[in-house]
Amino acid sequence: MRAFDPEVVDALWAGFEALVPVRADHHPLGCHRPRASDRDCFAVMLVRLVTGCSWEDAEYLTGRVVSDTTARDRRDEWIGAGVFDAIAAEAISGYDKIVGLDLTEVAVDGSLHKAPAGGQGTGKSPVDRAKLGWKWSIATDAKGIPIGWCAHGANHADVWLLASTLDEVAQRGLLADVGTLWLDRGYAGAPTRACLTEHGIDDAVIAKKRTRNQGKGPKKYPMGFRWPVERTNSWLSNYGQMRRNTDRKTTHRLAQLDLAIALLLTAKLIDWRNRWSPDFSPIR
Repeated sequence: MRAFDPEVVDALWAGFEALVPVRADHHPLGCHRPRASDRDCFAVMLVRLVTGCSWEDAEYLTGRVVSDTTARDRRDEWIGAGVFDAIAAEAISGYDKIVGLDLTEVAVDGSLHKAPAGGQGTGKSPVDRAKLGWKWSIATDAKGIPIGWCAHGANHADVWLLASTLDEVAQRGLLADVGTLWLDRGYAGAPTRACLTEHGIDDAVIAKKRTRNQGKGPKKYPMGFRWPVERTNSWLSNYGQMRRNTDRKTTHRLAQLDLAIALLLTAKLIDWRNRWSPDFSPIR
């Protein structure tokens, strides 16, 4: 998988390491056990995210360099310091500066997945026999680049996550540049119209119910410009912990979503460099 490409991992870690806060040593004698490497803890988190395995299996797959307990503690420490939010924001900002976001067409959609361990931010899935699941709602630009997202239980309809998703887009300073917003027919209704008015979005297209032409004419399935967000949801679903999450807190799921998006954008920036600046790309 591309997330295990050494070039992608090294590039992401270079940005990630710069955001990790330096831990102050308060031991009076300075003789406690050596602190586990941040890079080794990051490797455990990456393996778990990509494969969807347990923390114990991720520890084994990375050579038992650090324990699963240490990796979990380091994850919580980084979440508290806002490292995962920052790396995702930096990836989006870097992509915008180098390639450029195309906000003329923006699409929003949700993606529902399993959460067998339950916990905060989960609910009964309406499409999986009421089993526990979680859902993310994401907004993407015309090329499928994520620009805002949130997460909640599987029992929450997409329409109730729209406001939180657009708030994330606004927080990044991108909402004013949105041209046309594309939504599927699940968003149709007064709550969506009120939300769009509140966020100052005048041009929004909500898909209509599918119709068929009479006679021998071609079938019409109006989809609009929603395919980029559908493709992005498919990209993110390739990560094991995204499609079957075993965390117990919403903050943990959002941290993994941040990391998956940062990986996705890092790979895209490397591809862009290899295409337009081949002199700087490594010899393979």
